[in-house]
Amino acid sequence: MTQGAGQGPEVERTATLRDFRVPAYVHETGPYAQSTHPGDIAPHLDQTYPEGYTPTQRDLPVINRGDTVQVHIDPAVVSAPQSVGGAGPLFVVGDVHGFLDELVAALQEKGLIDSAGNWCAGTARLWFLGDFTDRGPDGIGVIDLVMRLSAEAAAAGGYCKALMGNHELLLIGAKRFGDTPVNSGAGTATFQAAWLLNGGQKTDMDRLQDHHLQWMSRLDAMEEVDGHLLVHSDTTAYLDYGDSIEAVNDTVRETLTRNDADEVWDLFRKFTKRFSFRDEGGADHVRSLLDTYGGTRVVHGHSPIPYLLGEVGSEENEDGGGPSVEGPHVYADGLAIAMDGGVTMAGKLLVQQLPLDI
Repeated sequence: MTQGAGQGPEVERTATLRDFRVPAYVHETGPYAQSTHPGDIAPHLDQTYPEGYTPTQRDLPVINRGDTVQVHIDPAVVSAPQSVGGAGPLFVVGDVHGFLDELVAALQEKGLIDSAGNWCAGTARLWFLGDFTDRGPDGIGVIDLVMRLSAEAAAAGGYCKALMGNHELLLIGAKRFGDTPVNSGAGTATFQAAWLLNGGQKTDMDRLQDHHLQWMSRLDAMEEVDGHLLVHSDTTAYLDYGDSIEAVNDTVRETLTRNDADEVWDLFRKFTKRFSFRDEGGADHVRSLLDTYGGTRVVHGHSPIPYLLGEVGSEENEDGGGPSVEGPHVYADGLAIAMDGGVTMAGKLLVQQLPLDI
Protein backbone atom coordinates (compact mmCIF):
# COMPACT_ATOMS: atom_id res chain seq x y z
CA MET A 1 0.00 0.00 0.00
CA THR A 2 1.18 3.51 -0.66
CA GLN A 3 0.35 6.50 1.41
CA GLY A 4 -1.22 9.46 -0.11
CA ALA A 5 -3.47 9.75 -3.01
CA GLY A 6 -6.00 12.44 -2.40
CA GLN A 7 -8.55 10.11 -0.83
CA GLY A 8 -9.43 12.11 2.22
CA PRO A 9 -7.86 13.62 5.32
CA GLU A 10 -4.35 12.48 6.04
CA VAL A 11 -3.30 10.27 8.90
CA GLU A 12 -0.58 12.02 10.87
CA ARG A 13 2.53 9.86 10.75
CA THR A 14 5.93 9.97 12.35
CA ALA A 15 9.03 7.99 11.54
CA THR A 16 9.14 4.66 13.31
CA LEU A 17 12.45 3.20 14.39
CA ARG A 18 12.40 -0.29 15.80
CA ASP A 19 15.12 -2.64 16.87
CA PHE A 20 14.49 -5.91 15.08
CA ARG A 21 16.89 -8.80 15.13
CA VAL A 22 17.76 -9.87 11.59
CA PRO A 23 18.30 -13.63 11.42
CA ALA A 24 21.81 -14.54 10.32
CA TYR A 25 20.59 -16.61 7.39
CA VAL A 26 19.26 -13.49 5.65
CA HIS A 27 22.82 -12.33 5.05
CA GLU A 28 24.17 -15.65 3.83
CA THR A 29 25.56 -15.76 0.34
CA GLY A 30 25.27 -18.62 -2.05
CA PRO A 31 23.38 -19.87 -5.06
CA TYR A 32 20.22 -18.07 -4.03
CA ALA A 33 21.48 -14.55 -4.52
CA GLN A 34 20.45 -14.46 -8.17
CA SER A 35 17.21 -16.40 -7.76
CA THR A 36 14.46 -15.02 -9.97
CA HIS A 37 10.72 -15.30 -9.71
CA PRO A 38 8.29 -12.96 -11.33
CA GLY A 39 4.92 -11.54 -10.83
CA ASP A 40 3.27 -8.49 -9.20
CA ILE A 41 1.09 -5.62 -10.17
CA ALA A 42 -0.35 -2.41 -9.05
CA PRO A 43 -3.63 -0.81 -8.00
CA HIS A 44 -6.30 1.48 -9.42
CA LEU A 45 -9.73 2.56 -8.35
CA ASP A 46 -12.98 2.85 -10.17
CA GLN A 47 -14.30 5.56 -7.93
CA THR A 48 -14.22 9.26 -8.66
CA TYR A 49 -11.09 11.11 -7.60
CA PRO A 50 -10.39 14.81 -7.30
CA GLU A 51 -9.02 16.43 -10.42
CA GLY A 52 -5.27 15.99 -10.52
CA TYR A 53 -5.20 12.86 -8.39
CA THR A 54 -1.60 12.00 -7.56
CA PRO A 55 0.13 9.78 -5.01
CA THR A 56 2.31 12.60 -3.72
CA GLN A 57 0.34 12.82 -0.50
CA ARG A 58 -0.16 10.10 2.03
CA ASP A 59 -3.34 8.12 1.48
CA LEU A 60 -5.17 5.73 3.78
CA PRO A 61 -7.22 8.21 5.79
CA VAL A 62 -8.90 6.98 8.96
CA ILE A 63 -12.43 6.23 7.86
CA ASN A 64 -15.48 5.17 9.83
CA ARG A 65 -17.69 2.92 7.78
CA GLY A 66 -20.72 0.79 8.50
CA ASP A 67 -21.52 -0.52 5.02
CA THR A 68 -18.66 -2.96 4.52
CA VAL A 69 -19.70 -6.59 4.48
CA GLN A 70 -17.50 -8.71 6.69
CA VAL A 71 -17.36 -12.48 6.58
CA HIS A 72 -15.67 -14.00 9.61
CA ILE A 73 -13.52 -17.03 8.91
CA ASP A 74 -11.53 -19.36 11.07
CA PRO A 75 -7.86 -18.39 10.65
CA ALA A 76 -6.71 -21.79 11.81
CA VAL A 77 -4.64 -23.83 9.42
CA VAL A 78 -6.84 -26.10 7.34
CA SER A 79 -5.76 -29.52 6.20
CA ALA A 80 -3.80 -29.55 2.95
CA PRO A 81 -6.20 -29.89 0.04
CA GLN A 82 -5.81 -32.61 -2.55
CA SER A 83 -4.89 -30.52 -5.58
CA VAL A 84 -5.21 -31.71 -9.15
CA GLY A 85 -1.99 -33.21 -10.45
CA GLY A 86 -0.52 -33.77 -7.03
CA ALA A 87 0.40 -30.12 -6.45
CA GLY A 88 1.08 -29.15 -2.85
CA PRO A 89 -1.16 -26.88 -0.74
CA LEU A 90 -1.44 -23.23 -1.76
CA PHE A 91 -0.56 -20.35 0.59
CA VAL A 92 -0.64 -16.57 0.10
CA VAL A 93 1.13 -13.83 2.08
CA GLY A 94 -0.16 -10.28 2.49
CA ASP A 95 1.87 -7.06 2.58
CA VAL A 96 5.12 -7.45 4.55
CA HIS A 97 6.54 -3.90 4.44
CA GLY A 98 9.92 -4.73 5.91
CA PHE A 99 8.67 -6.60 9.00
CA LEU A 100 11.08 -9.49 8.64
CA ASP A 101 10.72 -10.98 12.13
CA GLU A 102 6.92 -11.07 11.81
CA LEU A 103 7.23 -12.73 8.41
CA VAL A 104 9.60 -15.41 9.70
CA ALA A 105 7.28 -16.13 12.65
CA ALA A 106 4.19 -16.34 10.42
CA LEU A 107 5.88 -18.70 7.94
CA GLN A 108 7.10 -20.90 10.79
CA GLU A 109 3.61 -20.99 12.31
CA LYS A 110 2.23 -22.35 9.03
CA GLY A 111 5.00 -24.95 8.77
CA LEU A 112 6.54 -23.43 5.65
CA ILE A 113 10.01 -22.79 7.10
CA ASP A 114 11.85 -24.42 9.99
CA SER A 115 13.47 -22.89 13.05
CA ALA A 116 16.57 -22.05 11.00
CA GLY A 117 14.51 -20.21 8.40
CA ASN A 118 14.85 -22.87 5.70
CA TRP A 119 12.07 -24.14 3.44
CA CYS A 120 10.52 -27.27 4.97
CA ALA A 121 7.16 -27.43 3.18
CA GLY A 122 8.09 -29.79 0.35
CA THR A 123 5.74 -29.34 -2.61
CA ALA A 124 3.76 -26.49 -1.06
CA ARG A 125 3.09 -23.44 -3.23
CA LEU A 126 3.63 -19.99 -1.71
CA TRP A 127 2.66 -16.65 -3.26
CA PHE A 128 3.60 -13.23 -1.91
CA LEU A 129 1.17 -10.49 -2.96
CA GLY A 130 3.79 -7.72 -3.04
CA ASP A 131 4.93 -4.72 -0.99
CA PHE A 132 8.07 -6.12 0.61
CA THR A 133 9.69 -2.82 1.58
CA ASP A 134 9.05 0.60 3.16
CA ARG A 135 7.70 1.52 6.60
CA GLY A 136 9.25 -1.49 8.33
CA PRO A 137 12.87 -1.95 9.42
CA ASP A 138 14.25 -4.49 6.92
CA GLY A 139 12.72 -4.53 3.47
CA ILE A 140 15.91 -5.76 1.80
CA GLY A 141 16.11 -8.57 4.34
CA VAL A 142 12.57 -9.56 3.34
CA ILE A 143 13.50 -9.59 -0.36
CA ASP A 144 16.63 -11.65 0.34
CA LEU A 145 14.55 -14.17 2.26
CA VAL A 146 11.93 -14.49 -0.48
CA MET A 147 14.61 -14.92 -3.15
CA ARG A 148 16.31 -17.63 -1.13
CA LEU A 149 13.08 -19.46 -0.36
CA SER A 150 12.25 -19.39 -4.08
CA ALA A 151 15.32 -21.50 -4.81
CA GLU A 152 14.85 -23.81 -1.82
CA ALA A 153 11.17 -24.44 -2.57
CA ALA A 154 11.91 -25.20 -6.24
CA ALA A 155 14.58 -27.71 -5.20
CA ALA A 156 12.00 -29.45 -2.99
CA GLY A 157 9.38 -29.68 -5.73
CA GLY A 158 7.27 -26.73 -4.59
CA TYR A 159 7.58 -23.04 -5.31
CA CYS A 160 7.75 -19.60 -3.73
CA LYS A 161 6.72 -16.79 -6.07
CA ALA A 162 5.85 -13.12 -5.77
CA LEU A 163 3.77 -10.38 -7.33
CA MET A 164 4.81 -6.77 -7.79
CA GLY A 165 3.30 -4.27 -5.37
CA ASN A 166 3.14 -0.54 -5.80
CA HIS A 167 5.98 -0.16 -3.29
CA GLU A 168 8.24 -2.22 -5.55
CA LEU A 169 7.44 0.24 -8.35
CA LEU A 170 8.11 3.10 -5.94
CA LEU A 171 11.50 1.74 -4.84
CA ILE A 172 12.54 1.00 -8.43
CA GLY A 173 11.55 4.54 -9.42
CA ALA A 174 13.36 6.14 -6.49
CA LYS A 175 16.54 4.27 -7.36
CA ARG A 176 16.38 4.84 -11.11
CA PHE A 177 15.01 8.35 -11.32
CA GLY A 178 15.69 9.94 -7.92
CA ASP A 179 14.77 13.64 -7.99
CA THR A 180 13.98 13.71 -11.72
CA PRO A 181 10.72 15.68 -12.07
CA VAL A 182 7.74 13.73 -13.38
CA ASN A 183 4.32 14.86 -14.54
CA SER A 184 2.14 13.93 -11.58
CA GLY A 185 -1.10 15.36 -12.94
CA ALA A 186 -1.06 18.00 -10.20
CA GLY A 187 2.27 19.68 -10.72
CA THR A 188 5.81 18.48 -10.32
CA ALA A 189 6.62 15.38 -8.33
CA THR A 190 9.58 13.02 -7.93
CA PHE A 191 9.91 9.35 -7.10
CA GLN A 192 12.41 10.19 -4.36
CA ALA A 193 9.97 12.51 -2.57
CA ALA A 194 7.09 10.03 -2.89
CA TRP A 195 9.27 7.19 -1.61
CA LEU A 196 10.33 9.14 1.48
CA LEU A 197 6.76 10.27 2.12
CA ASN A 198 5.53 6.70 1.99
CA GLY A 199 7.90 5.13 4.48
CA GLY A 200 11.09 4.75 2.43
CA GLN A 201 13.94 3.51 4.63
CA LYS A 202 17.49 4.79 4.07
CA THR A 203 18.89 1.45 5.22
CA ASP A 204 16.96 -0.29 2.43
CA MET A 205 18.25 2.12 -0.21
CA ASP A 206 21.81 1.75 1.07
CA ARG A 207 21.61 -2.05 0.78
CA LEU A 208 19.67 -2.17 -2.50
CA GLN A 209 21.76 -3.94 -5.14
CA ASP A 210 21.42 -4.61 -8.86
CA HIS A 211 20.18 -8.17 -8.37
CA HIS A 212 17.37 -6.88 -6.11
CA LEU A 213 16.33 -4.40 -8.81
CA GLN A 214 16.47 -7.04 -11.53
CA TRP A 215 14.36 -9.41 -9.45
CA MET A 216 11.72 -6.78 -8.69
CA SER A 217 11.58 -5.61 -12.30
CA ARG A 218 10.73 -9.13 -13.49
CA LEU A 219 7.87 -9.68 -11.05
CA ASP A 220 4.46 -10.43 -12.54
CA ALA A 221 1.49 -8.20 -11.88
CA MET A 222 -1.10 -10.95 -11.62
CA GLU A 223 -1.59 -14.72 -11.74
CA GLU A 224 -4.46 -17.21 -11.55
CA VAL A 225 -3.94 -20.24 -9.32
CA ASP A 226 -6.57 -22.86 -8.46
CA GLY A 227 -9.37 -20.46 -9.34
CA HIS A 228 -7.88 -17.58 -7.34
CA LEU A 229 -6.96 -14.44 -9.28
CA LEU A 230 -3.95 -13.11 -7.35
CA VAL A 231 -3.19 -9.37 -7.57
CA HIS A 232 -1.59 -6.82 -5.30
CA SER A 233 -4.09 -3.99 -5.44
CA ASP A 234 -7.84 -3.80 -5.03
CA THR A 235 -8.30 -1.96 -8.31
CA THR A 236 -9.45 -2.47 -11.86
CA ALA A 237 -6.41 -0.65 -13.27
CA TYR A 238 -5.14 -3.98 -14.55
CA LEU A 239 -7.74 -3.70 -17.31
CA ASP A 240 -5.80 -0.71 -18.70
CA TYR A 241 -2.79 -2.93 -19.40
CA GLY A 242 -4.18 -5.91 -21.28
CA ASP A 243 -7.07 -8.34 -21.73
CA SER A 244 -5.17 -11.41 -20.53
CA ILE A 245 -2.88 -12.18 -17.61
CA GLU A 246 0.05 -12.64 -19.99
CA ALA A 247 -0.64 -9.32 -21.72
CA VAL A 248 -0.81 -7.40 -18.43
CA ASN A 249 2.42 -8.92 -17.14
CA ASP A 250 4.19 -8.25 -20.44
CA THR A 251 2.97 -4.64 -20.56
CA VAL A 252 4.15 -3.91 -17.02
CA ARG A 253 7.59 -5.40 -17.68
CA GLU A 254 7.90 -3.57 -20.99
CA THR A 255 7.02 -0.30 -19.27
CA LEU A 256 9.83 -0.81 -16.77
CA THR A 257 12.25 -1.83 -19.55
CA ARG A 258 11.62 1.39 -21.51
CA ASN A 259 12.79 3.26 -18.40
CA ASP A 260 10.77 6.42 -19.01
CA ALA A 261 10.20 8.26 -15.73
CA ASP A 262 6.77 9.65 -16.66
CA GLU A 263 5.56 6.28 -17.93
CA VAL A 264 6.72 4.44 -14.80
CA TRP A 265 5.14 7.14 -12.64
CA ASP A 266 1.80 6.68 -14.40
CA LEU A 267 2.02 2.93 -13.76
CA PHE A 268 2.82 3.55 -10.09
CA ARG A 269 0.04 6.15 -9.80
CA LYS A 270 -2.63 3.80 -11.17
CA PHE A 271 -1.50 0.89 -9.03
CA THR A 272 -1.64 3.04 -5.92
CA LYS A 273 -5.40 3.55 -6.16
CA ARG A 274 -7.55 1.41 -3.89
CA PHE A 275 -10.98 0.44 -2.50
CA SER A 276 -12.43 -0.41 -5.92
CA PHE A 277 -14.15 -3.53 -4.56
CA ARG A 278 -15.43 -2.09 -1.29
CA ASP A 279 -18.34 0.20 -1.98
CA GLU A 280 -21.55 -0.05 -3.98
CA GLY A 281 -20.74 -1.66 -7.30
CA GLY A 282 -17.61 -3.26 -5.85
CA ALA A 283 -18.74 -6.80 -6.64
CA ASP A 284 -19.27 -5.79 -10.26
CA HIS A 285 -15.74 -4.44 -10.38
CA VAL A 286 -14.43 -7.75 -9.09
CA ARG A 287 -16.50 -9.58 -11.69
CA SER A 288 -15.00 -7.43 -14.45
CA LEU A 289 -11.55 -8.72 -13.49
CA LEU A 290 -12.71 -12.31 -13.14
CA ASP A 291 -14.56 -12.24 -16.46
CA THR A 292 -11.46 -10.88 -18.22
CA TYR A 293 -8.66 -12.82 -16.55
CA GLY A 294 -10.33 -15.93 -15.15
CA GLY A 295 -10.79 -17.30 -11.67
CA THR A 296 -13.73 -17.34 -9.29
CA ARG A 297 -12.37 -15.04 -6.56
CA VAL A 298 -9.85 -12.20 -6.37
CA VAL A 299 -7.17 -12.31 -3.65
CA HIS A 300 -5.40 -9.00 -3.00
CA GLY A 301 -3.22 -7.05 -0.59
CA HIS A 302 -2.58 -3.28 -0.64
CA SER A 303 -5.54 -1.90 1.35
CA PRO A 304 -5.24 -2.84 5.05
CA ILE A 305 -8.19 -4.76 6.43
CA PRO A 306 -8.69 -2.25 9.30
CA TYR A 307 -9.34 0.46 6.69
CA LEU A 308 -11.66 -1.73 4.65
CA LEU A 309 -13.63 -2.29 7.84
CA GLY A 310 -13.54 1.34 8.95
CA GLU A 311 -11.57 0.68 12.12
CA VAL A 312 -9.70 3.65 13.55
CA GLY A 313 -5.98 3.32 14.16
CA SER A 314 -2.60 4.82 13.45
CA GLU A 315 0.01 3.03 11.40
CA GLU A 316 2.59 3.53 14.12
CA ASN A 317 0.24 2.29 16.85
CA GLU A 318 1.93 4.61 19.32
CA ASP A 319 -0.72 3.95 21.97
CA GLY A 320 0.09 0.22 21.84
CA GLY A 321 -3.54 -0.64 21.09
CA GLY A 322 -3.47 -1.95 17.44
CA PRO A 323 -6.43 -3.05 15.35
CA SER A 324 -7.88 -6.52 15.79
CA VAL A 325 -7.16 -8.64 12.71
CA GLU A 326 -7.56 -12.39 13.03
CA GLY A 327 -7.51 -13.44 9.39
CA PRO A 328 -8.36 -12.48 5.80
CA HIS A 329 -11.41 -10.34 5.07
CA VAL A 330 -13.96 -11.71 2.58
CA TYR A 331 -16.24 -9.12 0.96
CA ALA A 332 -17.79 -7.94 -2.34
CA ASP A 333 -20.44 -10.68 -2.33
CA GLY A 334 -17.79 -13.18 -1.32
CA LEU A 335 -15.78 -12.54 -4.49
CA ALA A 336 -12.80 -10.72 -2.91
CA ILE A 337 -10.35 -11.75 -0.21
CA ALA A 338 -8.25 -9.01 1.41
CA MET A 339 -4.88 -10.17 2.78
CA ASP A 340 -3.21 -7.00 4.11
CA GLY A 341 -3.62 -7.47 7.86
CA GLY A 342 -2.17 -4.04 8.68
CA VAL A 343 1.20 -5.11 10.09
CA THR A 344 2.39 -1.50 9.76
CA MET A 345 -0.26 -0.42 12.24
CA ALA A 346 0.44 -3.26 14.67
CA GLY A 347 -2.14 -5.47 13.04
CA LYS A 348 -1.18 -8.91 11.77
CA LEU A 349 1.04 -10.18 8.98
CA LEU A 350 -1.20 -12.72 7.28
CA VAL A 351 -0.14 -16.04 5.78
CA GLN A 352 -3.20 -18.01 4.69
CA GLN A 353 -3.81 -21.39 3.09
CA LEU A 354 -6.29 -21.41 0.20
CA PRO A 355 -9.03 -22.19 -0.46
CA LEU A 356 -10.73 -20.63 2.52
CA ASP A 357 -13.18 -22.79 4.43
CA ILE A 358 -16.19 -20.44 4.29
